[in-house]
Amino acid sequence: MSMWTTRLDAAGIHDSQLRDDFTRQRALVARYKRAAYTAVLLLLPRPLAPHLIAAIAFMHHTDNLLDHGPPAERAAAYAAWEKEATQALATGSSDHPVLRPLLHAGGRHPRLLGHARDFLRTAVTDLEFTGFVTESDYQRYLDRYSLPAFLLVACLLVPGDEPDGYRAACRTYIDGSQRLDFVNDLAEDLADGRLTLPQDALARHGVTRDDLVRAQDTPAVRALLGDLLRQARADLTASHTVTGFLPPANRPFVRALIALEEATTDAAEARGPGLLTASARPTVAAMLTILTREYRHLRRLRRLRRSSDDGRGSAEGRPYSP
Repeated sequence: MSMWTTRLDAAGIHDSQLRDDFTRQRALVARYKRAAYTAVLLLLPRPLAPHLIAAIAFMHHTDNLLDHGPPAERAAAYAAWEKEATQALATGSSDHPVLRPLLHAGGRHPRLLGHARDFLRTAVTDLEFTGFVTESDYQRYLDRYSLPAFLLVACLLVPGDEPDGYRAACRTYIDGSQRLDFVNDLAEDLADGRLTLPQDALARHGVTRDDLVRAQDTPAVRALLGDLLRQARADLTASHTVTGFLPPANRPFVRALIALEEATTDAAEARGPGLLTASARPTVAAMLTILTREYRHLRRLRRLRRSSDDGRGSAEGRPYSP
């Protein structure tokens, strides 16, 4: 029996069509960010992993509709998708292979459906994106797009009601992660005609958009990129507090998620102005070190729980058993 099959079984996903839907979305998510996908499969409790995959797949499908194609086509595609997804959330049923897994996951985690509605209401922010004049514009983008998108995942990591302070900790993480993505994906975004850095940051360092488009390796460009990556690293470092809100079984996954972003920051800093021609990625060795370290933490946690269970009898019904 495969690792994925055991997770589908543990999540109560037995219908053959639904299993195919989840498996299809799993393949798409795995192609997007292999290391993060591996962390989902390796480090999360078995019943939770497929549901997290469903939330990520919904987020990425929506994001792809907003990002690809001429503006008029993107607007039409998103309007149709928003209508279809909103109807599915209202009725609890859909024939769409992305929405069926989302609805199933929402049946087990009702807060997910509310976050899906919130995300659909504000996702048009990305469609309307024309750049940031100031840092404040970037921060508004975080609140209206990046944070609602991340909360689709984050809401699944804490059972019950959202703890006080959890959303603020998630926002700190997504501030670092989004800023890192914007810097690391500069080459791709500039090629698509998008400048995702605040103009006031460019002006502060004496850098022009043309300097970035022409991939100029100058002290000013180096200083701009270095400053933005330092800001991203500071938020990622601060975001480690988010693990304190989580059940112990979910902490290794989130620690790995943050550490993978920090390793990407290391790679981006090493690449410097080379980011203007291609993105940076952590080495395979760095990613394996992170995943192995957290898997060892998870195995220790399992041993401790087994020892505790042996001392007081069955732990049947415990919701977050890895």
